[in-house]
Amino acid sequence: MGSVIKGRQMAEIEGPFVVFIIGVRINKWMAVHRWLSVMRSMGPMLSELYANKSLGFLDASYFISGRGLSIVQYWRSYEQLEHYARGGANHLKAWQDFNRKASVGEAVGIYHETYTVEAGAYESIYVNMPPFGLGKAGQLKPVTSGRETSRERMRPDDGDR
Repeated sequence: MGSVIKGRQMAEIEGPFVVFIIGVRINKWMAVHRWLSVMRSMGPMLSELYANKSLGFLDASYFISGRGLSIVQYWRSYEQLEHYARGGANHLKAWQDFNRKASVGEAVGIYHETYTVEAGAYESIYVNMPPFGLGKAGQLKPVTSGRETSRERMRPDDGDR
């Protein structure tokens, strides 16, 4: 993660984008042979995505809970996300592995949620933070007069977006 940027920043990204949330939940801790490979499969996929930005992947943030891991990803388009899901070498291998091992029984669960976000239909605030989330996937810019509240940041502004 980068250096802390003092003050208030907001995210800006050109055009529509996609937020993809994917996660794994460990339901049976003792069934390590069922869930460990699922947990390990995300690293190679993310390495592949970071190395090939032309696939449409913008960035990701990781969140660990008591039962598993969630990753929030930002994509340029739904079509690019779908193309990777159906044809990305590391994704296909991970999905086949999940279907072969983990889907037998209920030791591990997976989920994903996909949201398409129209241009300008979002707002954000980052105070004394390094680039993070949408601000890392897009770019950060200082909060200026007229953009101080959430409602003001949600309002389209020809000069800003």
